[in-house]
Amino acid sequence: MSQRFLLLALAIVLFSVTETRVTAQSSPCTLKLAELPAAPELSGFHLGMTKEQVKARVPQVVFAPDDEVGLTKTTINPDFDPKIDKASFSGVRSVSLEFLDSRLTSLWFGYDATFKWKTVDEFVEGISGQLKLPKAWQSWRVRAQRLNCADFSMTVSIVAEGISFRIIDQSADDLIAERRQAREEERSDGPELAETESEPLVGDTRTKTYFTAECPPGKPIDSKNQIQFQTVEQAEKAGYKREKSCPQ
Repeated sequence: MSQRFLLLALAIVLFSVTETRVTAQSSPCTLKLAELPAAPELSGFHLGMTKEQVKARVPQVVFAPDDEVGLTKTTINPDFDPKIDKASFSGVRSVSLEFLDSRLTSLWFGYDATFKWKTVDEFVEGISGQLKLPKAWQSWRVRAQRLNCADFSMTVSIVAEGISFRIIDQSADDLIAERRQAREEERSDGPELAETESEPLVGDTRTKTYFTAECPPGKPIDSKNQIQFQTVEQAEKAGYKREKSCPQ
């Protein structure tokens, strides 16, 4: 009888310890973006930066015009762009940046094989220490981990055999979704206007002219002189004019 009692008591203790560990590991992250400290792994970037601040950090960066919801994206490649100071991007292969209303709202880093943290677990442990993050990471997709906090989220995964790290301003991401939904509703109310606005456009930075899908360039535009626009309004707002040979 006493042996059964001891076994039962031991089982209760083990269950209690296990439950406590699971609860601690799955406790929610209540941190906000404003509370995150600077970290070397972010290479001088932080969410909320203006385009001017990013340009000061990397003068070579080029921004496309904002799209219809105020979003624009750009990428820099310190690993093979000789104009970028590679020493200030140790272990970084590429960086993708997204802006909403000219504020940085998403950062994606692709690290190469020389980066100090080689695995997802090592990166999670390291970045958690640098940014003072709680142990609230969860498994996400294949061989990846995700952390959801008060107004931002982070993901760590493996891409092209290197570590991939992304941090997103969740409030901005939600706002983008709301604006896109509103645009879709506008299009459904006026399909002819929507069709005109959504035609793909390509601009030539040398001549400051743009072409439509129905009126493509007579000769291919060199990639370094190309710029993409999603709408006629966006192209003309940027100072581009419709190619004279294209019908109005």
